[in-house]
Amino acid sequence: MPLERAKNIVLWFAKPFRPQTKQYWRVVLLCFVAASTFWLLNALNKSYSTQTTYPVRFVYDERQLVPVKELPEEVTINVTGKGWKLLRKSLRVEVQPAEIYIRNLPRNNYLLGSALRPALVNALDGMELNFVVTDTLYFNFNAKVSRTVGLILDPSQKITGDRHAVVGPIVIKPDSVRFTGPSSMIESLPNPLLVRLPDGQQLTEATKVKVPINYDNKSLVKSSASTAEVTINVKGLLQEERQIIPEVVNAPAGREISLRPPYILVRYQLLEDSAVSLNRDNFKAILDYRRYSRRDSTLTPELVQKPTGVRNVTLWPERVKAIVEE
Repeated sequence: MPLERAKNIVLWFAKPFRPQTKQYWRVVLLCFVAASTFWLLNALNKSYSTQTTYPVRFVYDERQLVPVKELPEEVTINVTGKGWKLLRKSLRVEVQPAEIYIRNLPRNNYLLGSALRPALVNALDGMELNFVVTDTLYFNFNAKVSRTVGLILDPSQKITGDRHAVVGPIVIKPDSVRFTGPSSMIESLPNPLLVRLPDGQQLTEATKVKVPINYDNKSLVKSSASTAEVTINVKGLLQEERQIIPEVVNAPAGREISLRPPYILVRYQLLEDSAVSLNRDNFKAILDYRRYSRRDSTLTPELVQKPTGVRNVTLWPERVKAIVEE
């Protein structure tokens, strides 16, 4: 019968592998391990040529130089060596990087692969360097310098509400910061450097605020301070308005000029604590006939005098109708 015959054939082939004792498969495994070990040891004792990467390390005076971008950490080379050496290199076991010395600020920001050969030959322990595959190694060093930069509060930032104002000088401590880092980055820092209060903060009273000192390239540029304390004196403002009669100047002789309206409304703000002492009669506005607009027969009012202490002054209307009568 075909099925029985096939079974007998399979059993005949498997009979040599049938364990005779309980230790049979252990012996087989040990033989396999021993054979593999001898083969591996024999292979590692042979010499091979291969292309691989090798670590490099830049050696420079960190007090004088600073790399602007990340330095290369390895190059590609072609070497010949014993299997043991190649295995140890692949596993990075006791591998001494090739040292590239940068003694002064380099004129060029690259190094040809051929120039790396002496450093690699000295570092390759028991391996022969055939050639350097990496064509060019790029880097960028700057001289390490220091510079002191003043601090001011950003004048474009609105820090008070419409009914409050900053009184007196704004004090910043420290008023300057010393930066250290690559020369190209240090020289690009603005002087003075602007600091800003937290966005949306509207001050209504005297305040001390800690603000961050923000600048670019913080990973490479170090500062003597990371924050500054800003002291600001803030007082409330009163809103007032007053009507005044403008004076027409440079008018044609012998002509009467009728103004519509005949008055100017002056709107202004003043500090709350100066309201009692303010001389409100010290406002004066003029209408200069030399700026007369024939297109719409108007003159533009100009404020030429105001009391000390008023601020945010506006005039209404912006143009006054002037009718010249013969």
